[in-house]
Amino acid sequence: MNRNFVHLEYSTSHPGVERAEQVVANIKRMGETFSPTRTLAAMLLAAVVAAFVVVADQMIDTWADGHLLAAWVALWAVAFAAAGLFAGTSKTLAFQIKAGLDAWSAKLAQNRADDRMWAIAQTDSRLMSDLQSAVGREEASSLNSTSPSATQRRVSRILRNRQFYI
Repeated sequence: MNRNFVHLEYSTSHPGVERAEQVVANIKRMGETFSPTRTLAAMLLAAVVAAFVVVADQMIDTWADGHLLAAWVALWAVAFAAAGLFAGTSKTLAFQIKAGLDAWSAKLAQNRADDRMWAIAQTDSRLMSDLQSAVGREEASSLNSTSPSATQRRVSRILRNRQFYI
């Protein structure tokens, strides 16, 4: 009996595709290690150090005519001392700035979402009735709690006065 078999051994992957996948993986890894807070801290530190270097340069410029090497050593000593002294402070300041901007952005997004929801509720009677029942439940459950937000007070007032348009 004659049996003919074809044995083909093809590579299951292409070398160019493997290199491209490695490049994409490296870019993802670089993106994961990037920290905006660390970058902001480094920029703040560089700004503080640059300000100290400029002040030291202005002070050293008056007596540096005969002592150029000593002036440069003093200038770099001021630069490194400023970098060492303000590294922690600039990092803390960068964290605070980032947290503040994140909170502001979240509040702005929430206000926009509330405005969009209210605009939709004014044209949709089902959504308006859902909002009315939710406000009613909220008023019933928050008799002992703190005061509601400005948006909740506004929605409650509009629903109570029936100033919505359906």
